[in-house]
Amino acid sequence: MANFLETERLSLRPFGEADVDRLLDLDSDPEVMRFINGGRPTTREAVRTDALPRFLHRYPCIGNPALWAAEERTTKEFVGWFELRPLDENSAAVAELGYRLARAAWGRGFATEGSRALIRKGFTEFGVQRVTANTMTVNARSRRVMEKVGLTYVRTFFEEWPETIEGSGLGDVEYALTRADWELNSTG
Repeated sequence: MANFLETERLSLRPFGEADVDRLLDLDSDPEVMRFINGGRPTTREAVRTDALPRFLHRYPCIGNPALWAAEERTTKEFVGWFELRPLDENSAAVAELGYRLARAAWGRGFATEGSRALIRKGFTEFGVQRVTANTMTVNARSRRVMEKVGLTYVRTFFEEWPETIEGSGLGDVEYALTRADWELNSTG
């Protein structure tokens, strides 16, 4: 399967049916899922029927899927996934940045490296005008990645969720970066 994007240390490629076990392993780690669903593992059925179809979906406005499997370039080890998903199926103007990495990949700069590369591709190739990202207010690691890649805090908001997750009472935060600001501050 051809790579969608390569960075110094990462290869991002489209997902396939063979990735079910990788996704299941990723979503079975309570620490990885802590700010997603409180740490509950995802079932194989949910990966097959909910996650994988979402990962395989092609967006007409970019002609590609919006979620990619991330592997270390040298070892080919699966480290997680990245997304730059248009909020409107037919317009890439606003896209949401996301990432989920295996715990073994934390603290190694992969989230920042992959996110920077996706933002660049979005702005230079897909016509993205604004990148947004959301996380729980208490998710300091994810917020730090957003800041390192140039996104700035926009707002704190509160939504009704089907269950309470530790820290959810403090709400969620939105960060964003416009293409104009990226071009102004980009070093290439």
